Amino acid sequence: MKKLMLATVALVAMAGAALADPLEGMWKTVADDNGNSGLIQVVSCGAALCGTLVKAYGPDGAEIESANIGRQLIWDTVATGDGVYQGRVYSPDRDAEYASKLVLAGDSLSVSGCRFGFCREGGVWQRVR
Repeated sequence: MKKLMLATVALVAMAGAALADPLEGMWKTVADDNGNSGLIQVVSCGAALCGTLVKAYGPDGAEIESANIGRQLIWDTVATGDGVYQGRVYSPDRDAEYASKLVLAGDSLSVSGCRFGFCREGGVWQRVR
């Protein structure tokens, strides 16, 4: 009985990992208007995905303190098909929230957002392994 239970737990754990969304993981952003970049951890948040800033880097690449560490920078993000995701994104350098479009291609994520009819490219983030 104990072996059956352990096998069941292992199968459930593997099924959960197999169902993980391809966007989940750690992403390195491009430098913003201030030259700063960061690491965003994307996880499942209920039926959507969200991403939290876990580390920040200055223009020289050294890790820096940031009031935005721990802040969700992407949220309400859902797949719409063909590697495209839509949701919300916050840009710390502009202190602004945008309707986002994320396009996943392998280990690259093209980020863009629109606000009040004005759209902005957020660059291409790279997956960190």
